[in-house]
Amino acid sequence: MKTNFSNKNLLNSAVLVLNANYSPMTVCTARRAISLYFLNKIDVLSNYNEKVHSPSISLELPSIIKIKTYIKNNSIAVEISRKNVLVRDDYTCQYCKKQNKSLTVDHVIPKFRGGQDSWENLVAACKNCNQIKGERTPEEARMPLIRKPKRPNRIHYFQRLVKKKQVDWRPYLFMEPLG
Repeated sequence: MKTNFSNKNLLNSAVLVLNANYSPMTVCTARRAISLYFLNKIDVLSNYNEKVHSPSISLELPSIIKIKTYIKNNSIAVEISRKNVLVRDDYTCQYCKKQNKSLTVDHVIPKFRGGQDSWENLVAACKNCNQIKGERTPEEARMPLIRKPKRPNRIHYFQRLVKKKQVDWRPYLFMEPLG
């Protein structure tokens, strides 16, 4: 499909991907969803109001797709990474509430004391708070955490993507009942 400038922007739109049993799996681009549609691998459940055009066809832009073949072991776990810890903590220092895109990741229980690289032991921290806390626990440093760190799941991440244009995603992400 040949794209003009407006099609290129539309083709990067977020599309919710559901497993064959309607459980949320991932989010992909509209470009990927359209490719899967032409390969007959998905059903389109909902569309955006926009259309994309080629010289020969015009297609409604998919918003929610469901794959036709069930994929086993579709874990909703989120891989632990620096970026995912920052996203979980909403790019907010868990000691002073400062919001910043250039945060560090701090071990609540320092590594040299047996602290693990786990969701429950890693938090976003500004550089200043991380240096002040050093190799102490939050209690020892008298720097209580804003909230206790916990393991997120993918549904929480998908829920963050829901804007006015994605209102039809809400029932599939447990944000409102199916209607």
